[in-house]
Amino acid sequence: MEGFLSNRWSKIGLALVIFGWGPLLLIILLAAIGLWPDPNPNPVGPGLLFAATAWPAIIFLVIGAYQSRRKQ
Repeated sequence: MEGFLSNRWSKIGLALVIFGWGPLLLIILLAAIGLWPDPNPNPVGPGLLFAATAWPAIIFLVIGAYQSRRKQ
């Protein structure tokens, strides 16, 4: 795990997951537990951000996992 987290590709992929997927997942979680003002939200902006960062994040994480696995 240490090699995976020290890889640059993995760091970029994790940053995309946190900043690209985080807002949408946070809205979904807050709406599910009743802390969001709208019980049935339609977060278009965070949804588009998720869509734009999903595949790049997955690709960066796979490359980082492959490189860190190859070094061991």
